[in-house]
Amino acid sequence: MNEIPNWLQNRAFLTPDRIAVKYNGESITFLDLHNRVVKVANHLSTLGIKENDMVSILMKNSVKMVELIHALMYIGAVTVFLNSKLTKNELRWQIQDSDSTFLITESRFNEELGSLHSNTILVENLEEKESTTKAAIKELFQLDRPNSIMYTSGTTGKPKGVVQTYGNHWSSAIGSVLNLGLQQNDCWLAAVPFFHISGLSILIRSVVYGIPVVIFDGFNAQEVNHSIINEKVTIISVVSAMLTQLVADLRDDSYPDTFRCMLLGGGPAPKPLLELCKEKGIPVYQTYGMTETSSQIVTLSPEYSLSKLGSAGKPLFPCQIRIEKNGNSLEAYEHGEIVVKGPNVTMGYYKREDATAKALVDGWLYTGDIGYLDEEGFLFVLDRRNDLIISGGENIYPAEVESVLLSHPSIIDAGVIGRESEKWGQVPVAFIKVNKTASLSSNDVILYCKERLAKYKVPTEVFFIEELPRNASNKILRRKLVDILKQKVQL
Repeated sequence: MNEIPNWLQNRAFLTPDRIAVKYNGESITFLDLHNRVVKVANHLSTLGIKENDMVSILMKNSVKMVELIHALMYIGAVTVFLNSKLTKNELRWQIQDSDSTFLITESRFNEELGSLHSNTILVENLEEKESTTKAAIKELFQLDRPNSIMYTSGTTGKPKGVVQTYGNHWSSAIGSVLNLGLQQNDCWLAAVPFFHISGLSILIRSVVYGIPVVIFDGFNAQEVNHSIINEKVTIISVVSAMLTQLVADLRDDSYPDTFRCMLLGGGPAPKPLLELCKEKGIPVYQTYGMTETSSQIVTLSPEYSLSKLGSAGKPLFPCQIRIEKNGNSLEAYEHGEIVVKGPNVTMGYYKREDATAKALVDGWLYTGDIGYLDEEGFLFVLDRRNDLIISGGENIYPAEVESVLLSHPSIIDAGVIGRESEKWGQVPVAFIKVNKTASLSSNDVILYCKERLAKYKVPTEVFFIEELPRNASNKILRRKLVDILKQKVQL
């Protein structure tokens, strides 16, 4: 199968009256959404956007953003998703690097960032002029064609544009539903940004599965909990920081029986958080994935959510996984690089042949993440390879130390990095955010860690910080912690 019917157009034909999107009290059917998207596609076509154009989008979650994403697919353009948290210079670089012919944005970004592209379209003005061109709607999607480009967070060097094909997205949606199943009353809540793969994948699953999406333009724990309880949400995608806030806001309340899946991604989760969710009966399914795998590639199946607490699960059907070190596949419980393969894995990085050749070998993606498989083949993710701290020849995984720190009742966020040491090579240092009522000293934190960690894993210094630097997917930006550490050392 090399092609597939246009997702939304086909969904509007199959189940026109089902709800596609819920946003700010408005409910839109799949047929209504399709009709809106056709209008937007006509406007974009009138403005000069055509098939194969690279088009950057800088927006926050909204119905209008959903319409634009589908409209660009209808035309056959490639959508370049821009992270709204980036600086003006970072955005300009990605727009230029992706060879974008147009930038579509909102007035709030245009006012703040100025002109980033000579061909800038403001969504507020999009429908002011009558469309004079009728877009040639793509009836079929070629599975091997690029659909979108998302730039990696750039933990080392310049970020790379990950090319995601229609086939990547389709395979991701099918792999997910084969694992989680599909129920007639399913409803997915999207509080993660659509410019991130976790958000975009929800929109694609919605039209493939024929289920509604409840859209939030930002994350607010109280509002999200209210929606889960009152709007019969069955699934939500979160990262650890979001889940922590949801559990805290929930207090002694519980989710209704209709809620069946808290899909947790974005890196290893603190074990105390998972245990608390277990106590409260919250169905947390850990996942492992990345932009290069078009969302999750490993997910914990429902029946193992308690017996394999802390595991990201097994590969989605029909994906594969292995653990490697120095070119050799490792045995159970041996730590090495996570290597994955599957139809949802990217075709490569845009205009980065060297990086593509390094990351992709015979279809296998070398993720740069460290983990191990147990004797049954369940994956346990330890940390990023680049974040690994080597102290006196011992490996220290920041995520493990952070998990211990986050188990302290007064610590609400934590980040750990390595600091150079003449004696040990590197030693761990911690950055923590505590609740406002806490009376906690650095020594208190170190003593707490000494009771729970091997001596070499205990942070040698603890810095109190108001907010930890995180990217749009709430992952800790350790390189920025390195910068903060340098500043503090210089003081």
